[in-house]
Amino acid sequence: MKQTYMVTAVRSGRWWAIEAPDLRGVHSQARRLDQVEAMAREAIALVLAVPEDSFDVSIQTDLASLGDLQASIEEALKAREAAELAQAKASITIRHAVGEIRSSGYTSRDAGMLLGLSNQRISQIQHQGTDSQAPKQQPFGLPGAFSSGHRNTAEDHDEVLGEEPRW
Repeated sequence: MKQTYMVTAVRSGRWWAIEAPDLRGVHSQARRLDQVEAMAREAIALVLAVPEDSFDVSIQTDLASLGDLQASIEEALKAREAAELAQAKASITIRHAVGEIRSSGYTSRDAGMLLGLSNQRISQIQHQGTDSQAPKQQPFGLPGAFSSGHRNTAEDHDEVLGEEPRW
């Protein structure tokens, strides 16, 4: 396992001042935040006399050095985290609802209309759990059954799920 070095990036004028607090003498600067890791790697590698890819770098940005922007950035980060949590909860709830609707005998199209999703997305959601555990197989066990010219339609999905075709 590679050693990980903590690096701090502090805004100083038009530059980012870089320091590795655990390593004496490791200081650098970068014009842009996306350059901090490369500059930190170079400085650490020079001080330790090791290759730049022989360790990991964890960058801490000092938001306080951004002055008035700190509050806005922290609020945006908290909002994004809340949105990610809400999305995760929605995914779980939708997956559960799809299972309930489909096990009650409704078609993928009905489930899609009820949940405001496409019937293709309903089929994806329904098969997600089993697809990640089982090897990938084509419907009906035929290699390439739905490739080269055959359109994969909702009727195909419903037929695979054991429903009567609607044609």
